[in-house]
Amino acid sequence: MLQVKLIVTGDDFGYCPRRNQGIVDCFLAGAVSNVSLLVNGSAAADAAKLARRYNIPIGLHANLSEGSPVCEVLKTNSSLLNQDGFFHGKMGFRTALSKGLLNMSEVKQELKAQVELFHELTGHLPPHMDGHQHVHVLPEVRHIFAEVLEEYGIKYTRVPIEPGLHNCDWIPPSLMDFYLGVEEDSFNTVDVFTRHGIRWPDIYIGLSTMGKNMSVSNIWSAIDAAIADFTAKAPSPAHPPPESRTVTIELMVHPGYPSVPPVGGCGEGPDDFSQSWERLHELQTLMKPELQSHYKTRNIQLCSFKDL
Repeated sequence: MLQVKLIVTGDDFGYCPRRNQGIVDCFLAGAVSNVSLLVNGSAAADAAKLARRYNIPIGLHANLSEGSPVCEVLKTNSSLLNQDGFFHGKMGFRTALSKGLLNMSEVKQELKAQVELFHELTGHLPPHMDGHQHVHVLPEVRHIFAEVLEEYGIKYTRVPIEPGLHNCDWIPPSLMDFYLGVEEDSFNTVDVFTRHGIRWPDIYIGLSTMGKNMSVSNIWSAIDAAIADFTAKAPSPAHPPPESRTVTIELMVHPGYPSVPPVGGCGEGPDDFSQSWERLHELQTLMKPELQSHYKTRNIQLCSFKDL
């Protein structure tokens, strides 16, 4: 029987106290098995303490798009900042990048500063590191990101290529365009990460199951479809038939109790996504007993990147 190891990663740990509490509640209920820390989040120090207290496996959610940098020299005059002195935002970062306005040495400086701050807060280097709003797979950035991971010996990352994404007709066209852009960037990143010896789980899920689109049946079908897709791939001499091996999956989630302004965010207050009911909806869905029992029935073992 195919053994499945599932990493359920709660992103944006450190964003605000209510997000932290929601993620901890999910971890203690066995609904989340791994977390990703925003070191520039307003509650990052508190999140690191909670991770230590409850022995929560924690990695770094590198942030170049929301809030303020952590690198002191970049806080006042940097290509990474807009006229208000904050990062350019999810789409603003992509626009500035496409226009050649971002200084890649500053990108590297900030990523290294975030790894160093993570180390300072947690007492260890991150076992895995990915990008907030998927900035780590963008052109140019992907090379810098891979160099930083290799320099610090960080083995694991996330490559957001989701099987069956094209068939998700419940995702609105504008969001689907963004997701397909992320997917294309991810395909173009695979070789770069491979060259630097970086690894990632066999399967990624999370775009089709975010926010209001999360349901127990959506998670089940996304996992089942992804495993079917994976096992259908012809084995090569280097890889045994999938049935006789372990398949690893990362499910990206964003549970939490909604942020209440002005508390939260990464320097400029909480965004709409963090204040919406969708955070609580994810938390409640992930904690449903039928989801947990499905994992057991299907021989799915929850774990973290440290366990791979």
